[in-house]
Amino acid sequence: MGKVVLGVAVGVAVAACAVAAVVVGRRVKSRRKWKRVVGVLKELEESCETTVGRLRQVVDAMAVEMHAGLASEGGSKLKMLLTYVDNLPSGFGDGFWLLAEQNFEFLGSLFYFILLGETRGFIKYMISGYGCDSVMPWSDNGLPLIGFVWKMFALWSEKGTYYALDLGGTYFRVLRVELGGQKSSILDQYVERQPIPEQLMSGRSEELFDFIAESLQQFVEKGNDSEQFSSRKELGFTFSFPVKQTSVSSGILIKWTKGFAIKDMVAKEVAGGLQQALVRKGLNMRVTVLVNDTVGTLALGHYHDADTVAAVIIGTGTNACYWERTDAIIKCQGLLTASGGMVVNMEWGNFWSSHLPRTSYDIELDAESPNSNDQGFEKMISGMYLGDIVRRVILRMSEESDIFGPVSSSLSSPFALTTPSMAAMHEDDSPELTEVARILKAVLEIPDVPLKARKLVVKVCDVVTRRAARLAAAGIVGILKKIGRDGSGGITGGRSRSDIKMRRTVVAVEGSLYTEYTMFREYLHEALHEILGEEISQHVIIKVSEDGSGIGAALLAASHSSRSVDNVQPL
Repeated sequence: MGKVVLGVAVGVAVAACAVAAVVVGRRVKSRRKWKRVVGVLKELEESCETTVGRLRQVVDAMAVEMHAGLASEGGSKLKMLLTYVDNLPSGFGDGFWLLAEQNFEFLGSLFYFILLGETRGFIKYMISGYGCDSVMPWSDNGLPLIGFVWKMFALWSEKGTYYALDLGGTYFRVLRVELGGQKSSILDQYVERQPIPEQLMSGRSEELFDFIAESLQQFVEKGNDSEQFSSRKELGFTFSFPVKQTSVSSGILIKWTKGFAIKDMVAKEVAGGLQQALVRKGLNMRVTVLVNDTVGTLALGHYHDADTVAAVIIGTGTNACYWERTDAIIKCQGLLTASGGMVVNMEWGNFWSSHLPRTSYDIELDAESPNSNDQGFEKMISGMYLGDIVRRVILRMSEESDIFGPVSSSLSSPFALTTPSMAAMHEDDSPELTEVARILKAVLEIPDVPLKARKLVVKVCDVVTRRAARLAAAGIVGILKKIGRDGSGGITGGRSRSDIKMRRTVVAVEGSLYTEYTMFREYLHEALHEILGEEISQHVIIKVSEDGSGIGAALLAASHSSRSVDNVQPL
């Protein structure tokens, strides 16, 4: 009997040891898998690292590429396109005092030149307002006499009713803006949104423009513009497709994007097609300006705050534009504008530098995209791509471990995870991360994810978002460096300008990634402060500009309405 008991005991012990060995083995295996997953995260963090030193290298690279793009066509990945917009709208209050300050500077400069006996230098300053800062220690922005007179007139002339069309996707918008002239305010605005029938997106250009013109006609007739039939109205046209601008009111379509495929319009003038449709409909309107949404954002920002020098859109896509001195646009040497400057459309989504922290996920995304080796900067910072970068990281983790279960078809599908969904997971502050669990299950078909894995997903979202926001901040500082608003005096002079007082500088920003994604916005501001330093960053202000693509175009129509011909001429 004793032997039997002993045998049973030994058998139980052996079985227990076997079970224990299996359990321990599974735990070891699980820990190894978890370690591999954590390794994926660590590798991502290291690849996405954006130290202040690295960001300043990106700043320098952006400024240099801007300079190269202005020097020659094709000299940079940045296209640096001329917009021929040489006059930005200004609300009377801010605009008047800014011009009064500049006029005082102008008179001071006159006295300074007389004392030096520099008659030739003063004549140059009076005509162009630029290029004379080497003998003007108190100024980095001369004021042309012609430009001053013109801008004073423009402040009083921005009055009346102006219209805008905003075409940038499967919907277009019609707007009417009423301006109060010297009151520095938009008295009223009306907006109507219309879908574009699918057949018109691949038909004939005449059909598309006739449809738009008819919608505009109905919009005008519904309004209370008492002079709608008695006097010609000015129209700003926001056309957010690749265009080679030929004047402030004309441009050649390079290619269609966003689902449009109207073949007879490629390589044709855009505004002319709309103007002809307006005539056919009997509308007494003139297409005064043809702009993209970024330029409209700068116009609206400048109208409300005359210290606005640049505009950035950070949404589904991204772009930037800024106000540049005419004499800095070397590839168009001899270009003359009454204001001494012009808005330059950077097309900064195509910016590239070896200093950008690129990962294997960025390389894969680019290779699989229809525009491979193009828009590299945009693919790292814009809302179109951030969600998919996160999806690719989660897919890699799933391949390294079964912590997320079997790889689902959704997890393997490009762009299955959108940036808004990614942002919702990133900003989930519930103790159990219930929103993260919901999105993983509903969007990527990953059910029953343990809490520690959900925390890992949040961390991935954080790393990708932080990199994007900090790179966007570096891009903004790059613009400021180019125009001497970062405290260094810019790159064009090749010398230190630390003796020049830093001026208040405003950058207008539009786009859902910035306006609706709190963490992105906070990371961007944090990086601006780190790059510029405390003393300089307090002079740089980021302002949200809502609906610049619509209202901004109407304001530009107002600021250019008194000219019967373009005010940009070669010497």
